[in-house]
Amino acid sequence: MSAPSPRFACPRCHSALSSLAADELLCPDEGSLYRREAGIWRFLLPERAAAFERFTREYETVRRGEGRGSEDAAYYRALPFEDQTGRFSRDWEIRSRSYAAFERRLLEPLEQRLARPLLALDLGAGNGWLANRLAQRGHAVAAVDLLTNDLDGLGAYRHYSSEYTSVQAEFERLPFEDGQFDLAIYNASFHYSVSYEAALRESLRVLRREGRVAILDTPIYRRPSSGEQMVREREAQFQETFGFPSNAIPSENYLTFQRLRALSRALAIEWEMIVPFYGLRWAARTWRARLLRRREPARFLILVGQHPRA
Repeated sequence: MSAPSPRFACPRCHSALSSLAADELLCPDEGSLYRREAGIWRFLLPERAAAFERFTREYETVRRGEGRGSEDAAYYRALPFEDQTGRFSRDWEIRSRSYAAFERRLLEPLEQRLARPLLALDLGAGNGWLANRLAQRGHAVAAVDLLTNDLDGLGAYRHYSSEYTSVQAEFERLPFEDGQFDLAIYNASFHYSVSYEAALRESLRVLRREGRVAILDTPIYRRPSSGEQMVREREAQFQETFGFPSNAIPSENYLTFQRLRALSRALAIEWEMIVPFYGLRWAARTWRARLLRRREPARFLILVGQHPRA
């Protein structure tokens, strides 16, 4: 059994789209055209593209300055288990352990329960490594991001042999029909949301009734003051290194357990928390910070949300 392809909808009004050609879709209610260019469906509304222009420019400047990406397809295909550039091995070690826990505790049980290919949504897909991993397991995947460059954005799909659907769009305006996805994954990206409520409402809208939303690798703090201090430290570092604080959009930047409870009440979401093991050194960070009277370090949990009725 093959996985179903995602059904597109207008990101502005959510109307089903009509196909004019293989790479062109029309919103019959508004007359808006949406096209696939260089293998990527472009669903970022023109007025929203202007709002994100500075963010995209600065984000790509930072990522290039940090040396992200590679010209070698083998680099992308090895992620998240190996960083063949050696530049961010510790970061990818954390990501690989998060993915392993996600795979073992959420993905495999869901595959066994449904006994069919999943339709999955990779939100904040970046270079597409997670979409690639899911596609290799036989699932249909829509990879969503704002960035379309070949090194660190959606254009990196060219490096993989597996196939998935690349979509330029924003979290709060997803170009999909209601109630079709089995799984929506914020892949180290939820903290870029301008509004957690708006982003989650959209992902819940496109999920099936029994679907799951998963948040991976977003920093979580017990105290909001710790998150605020982290943001100040990061902006100061970017200002010193790149000449700008990289805060062009008012992202929420981090989570707290209090914020999670508020989201649960507002959206009727029940959360399950999966705790990956990142090693003893990582586990000791909290105690070390207390002894040295430093800011509390972020925690990285896998948050799995669903409607209570499911």
